[in-house]
Amino acid sequence: MRKTYELEELDCANCAAKMEAAVNKMPEITKCTITFMTSRMAITVPDNTDLDALLPKIQKEISKVEPDTRIVVK
Repeated sequence: MRKTYELEELDCANCAAKMEAAVNKMPEITKCTITFMTSRMAITVPDNTDLDALLPKIQKEISKVEPDTRIVVK
């Protein structure tokens, strides 16, 4: 399953690369791509993944790099 989210307050491309690397290390994530220019994060996870439980874990990893960046769920 692939989902895309907007990231608010994403300040720099270097931070985006660090966030992407951190999220890709998570065992639940098959693939994560963060694009600084569009402030978008695309994640690929197994079909049976509980995204409601996973998103706070991803947010925690992102916040370690840039505390003000937030995942926007639409």
